[in-house]
Amino acid sequence: MVNALRRFLLPGFVFQSVVIAGGYGTGRELVEYFLSRGPLGGLLAMALSTLLFSAVCVASFEFARVFRAFEYRSFFQKLLGRHWVAFEVLYIALMMIVLAVIGAAAGSIFEETFGLHYLAGVAAIMTLVAALVFGGNRLIERAFTGWSAVLYLVYAIFFVWCLASFSTEIQAALSSGEIEGSWVRSGFEYVGYNLGVLPVVLITIRHARSRRDTFVSGLLAGPIGMIPALLFFVAIAGQYPGIVDESLPANRMLSLLGSRGFQIAFQVMLFGTLAETGAGLIHAVNERIAQGYRDRARELPSLTRVVAAVGMLALGALIAQVGLIPLIGVGYRYISYGYLAVFVLPVLTWGLVLIGRERRGANG
Repeated sequence: MVNALRRFLLPGFVFQSVVIAGGYGTGRELVEYFLSRGPLGGLLAMALSTLLFSAVCVASFEFARVFRAFEYRSFFQKLLGRHWVAFEVLYIALMMIVLAVIGAAAGSIFEETFGLHYLAGVAAIMTLVAALVFGGNRLIERAFTGWSAVLYLVYAIFFVWCLASFSTEIQAALSSGEIEGSWVRSGFEYVGYNLGVLPVVLITIRHARSRRDTFVSGLLAGPIGMIPALLFFVAIAGQYPGIVDESLPANRMLSLLGSRGFQIAFQVMLFGTLAETGAGLIHAVNERIAQGYRDRARELPSLTRVVAAVGMLALGALIAQVGLIPLIGVGYRYISYGYLAVFVLPVLTWGLVLIGRERRGANG
């Protein structure tokens, strides 16, 4: 049972955990890329994003299994050859933006929910991220799997409560058939920047035993990652178009529900999930550095791991001062096209060619 969980579901749970902070944790991302296209346009964009997530995960997981590339340096050296550094530049840029979004979101949560100083939230989230990073692979995998259950439970309660409280508004919004702008473009943009965190998931593919394992786990990763987003989208759709201008749509909905206890529970869940995402991103960089040391028959010094993590956290906290809306609306949108060019398109074309060649060579 445990082995089946690791092979089929763990990649999806880790994918969900690292996507949520940059993808829909605060609700701002759902408003920016989906609800801004109208209720129907948003649903269509979400369906497209889910299909693309699954397709890229299937190809990427099998590529990682076939070439035993479980950290992004090895993965992209095999996929892009000497141009692999283009991904690393984008990954570090995205990581800094996501860490900044995490810090800005945590600061806003502390400020709006608990009446504490913005910087207190930034400091608290960065401390929790550091604790997870220093725990290593085992702690991160356990935290991602266990917290996913908490996340699903809280999101399910949130969805049912909003549905019961605002069913008339939600039904009216979803039945309006309203589409604004290009939902296809939004679907691709959302996938572009969110798939930048996929290398974090590669550490889990070492559990895969066969092509079937990577196919099933990759196929499931898209829905596992996007079901909470769909629940969140439906829950806030009834407040369209007013909620489009909210920096923290989640807080707006929690205030409308009027339960202080659930508001705190939701923010605790979100806070933990934000920390998971930050830890996963930094851990992937540390694993890439560690692989460089192993290539030279050396071990990564613990002090180097600590210094690298602290440096990334400090820079993310500094960038967080820009604010949540500009980071999501501008930072994510521009970087998404880079990922579509250096990751999504190559892995779905050249990546599949390389997998085929490797299989034929093994059979021959």
